[in-house]
Amino acid sequence: MTIFITGAKGFIGRFTAREFARSGELVAGLGHGAWAESEHQAWGVHDWRNGDVTHANLDALAFSVGIPEIVVHLAGGSSVGPSFAQPAEDFHRSVVAISELLEWVRLRAPQARVVMASSAAVYGAGHTGPISESSACTPFSPYGFHKRMAEILLESYAANFGLRVAIVRLFSVYGPGLRKQLLWDACTRLAHGAQVLELGGSGKELRDWLHVSDVARLMVWAAQRASSRVELVNGGTGVATSVRSIAGQLCAAWGEGCSVVFNGRARAGDPQQLVADVARASAEGFTPSMAWQEGINAYVQWFREQRAGAMSKGDA
Repeated sequence: MTIFITGAKGFIGRFTAREFARSGELVAGLGHGAWAESEHQAWGVHDWRNGDVTHANLDALAFSVGIPEIVVHLAGGSSVGPSFAQPAEDFHRSVVAISELLEWVRLRAPQARVVMASSAAVYGAGHTGPISESSACTPFSPYGFHKRMAEILLESYAANFGLRVAIVRLFSVYGPGLRKQLLWDACTRLAHGAQVLELGGSGKELRDWLHVSDVARLMVWAAQRASSRVELVNGGTGVATSVRSIAGQLCAAWGEGCSVVFNGRARAGDPQQLVADVARASAEGFTPSMAWQEGINAYVQWFREQRAGAMSKGDA
């Protein structure tokens, strides 16, 4: 099959492209940034186009590799913080882009299945216990609102035009290649000599950590189940893990006697608990394969290898 992936050059996009390519599918990617042919082909992306999600760029991909059977939408806003600083940009990346994509699919590839990576941010704060797909959506950030708006557009195109769609609400995604957020920031500080990591909040905040390799498998799994009924599934493990446990595991993997303290200052509106109810995916046969302890250890090893390579080139 021919697979289009928007945001294929990104953190999740690369792993998803490789997962499809391993099954023998022809993957074409669209997104931002120059990407050398040898590099994108190493990730399983046969054809890469640098640009926004527009009809012209999608037409160009279709001219090159053919009309897609599956479209995976991974482009869009990536986190809560930047959406407060640049809400209009986040709206354009998350809402305008999916509108362009869906209209192109309606006109050019109406038989294609569309799967979009959404976020647990659509659920908002105040939830206790695992969050099911039927839980109320009460987002508190521009990012969360925009992801929910993108979901509603998918629901609209499924209801009105019969497009087959699936939505994956991702929780805390991590893994090699992630160069932002808690793990990257902590490793960077340790690499610069910090012996004590001071983190915000209490450390008791609970999160659900899903390794990027499992995210890629889940995106492939969801694409096969896309339908006009709108298949909605949480992307998590169902395991509630405290931020203190994550940070402690990272320090243990790092070694060198580092430790963690929490200053008690939490970001406004930051949920105390964000853990997925994964009963729906589990009932249909999807099981994550990477335990968070193993994943954290692997992330630290990847960071050290990247830093050593950069230093050998004089970049750090």
